[in-house]
Amino acid sequence: MKLINSLLLYCRLLLAVVLFGTATVAGAQEVKLISFNIRYNPYYQTDGENCWDNRRDAVVKMIRKEAPAAIGLQEALIDQLSYLDGKLVNYRRVGVGRDNGQNEGEFMAIYYDVDQLELVGYNTRWLSSTPGRVSRGWDAACKRTVTIARFRVKSTGKEFYYLNTHLDHVGQVARAESTHLIAALVEQRIVDSIPLIVGGDMNSTIEDTIFNSFYGIGMQAARDMARISSHAITYNAFGKRDGRAIDHFFVRNLSVKRFRTLNRNYGVPYISDHYPIEILVDL
Repeated sequence: MKLINSLLLYCRLLLAVVLFGTATVAGAQEVKLISFNIRYNPYYQTDGENCWDNRRDAVVKMIRKEAPAAIGLQEALIDQLSYLDGKLVNYRRVGVGRDNGQNEGEFMAIYYDVDQLELVGYNTRWLSSTPGRVSRGWDAACKRTVTIARFRVKSTGKEFYYLNTHLDHVGQVARAESTHLIAALVEQRIVDSIPLIVGGDMNSTIEDTIFNSFYGIGMQAARDMARISSHAITYNAFGKRDGRAIDHFFVRNLSVKRFRTLNRNYGVPYISDHYPIEILVDL
């Protein structure tokens, strides 16, 4: 009888463990995030048929079709954002213009779907030795920023950080110092246990040593760790020359189910001189 009771107790415990594990998996929500350099608006003379006015409806189509919980944009100017605001009715955005902390210059805008995510808080930091104020760092050609947003997944209550950035296209020192600064901001401001996602146009391929600062705080390249992944180019130059994979996601405290380069047709040959990149994670 004691043996039978012991077996029954063991079976109950085993069932409890299985049910707990199932509940934990069931309690997770698939969350899709996209990073996308939409290219500045003003280049009418050089972009010709690829100018913003000819691409903007395809950009909206891409976002609606892929339906990310959040999408980080680079090279977005206020008129482009105002257009997207009117089309993406289920999304809200955060971020400021890099040139004055308001509406001037490139935004590191993050749009988020209000049905999927709740904004907990956000701020912007400049990639420079004075990150708390409008400034240009090191040998950078432009002012550069990172938008830091904290979200809560409405269906599960789980929180995560999404950082959106654009590293300088000229300054090699600036790119290295910028990743070092972002890593320092993460260490100072983000609790280790909270999932973290950093995405953007990094203007560097994945083997560049500038990313050692990310690896040093436990971040991993999403492209390399995803169960299903793509190593396709992300910078396409509107097909005018050979491209490179310079747009990346890095994560911490997350497993990546899928990494995709969205190099498909959304109604025009190119929706930008960069392809969007996408990750799918459980939160």
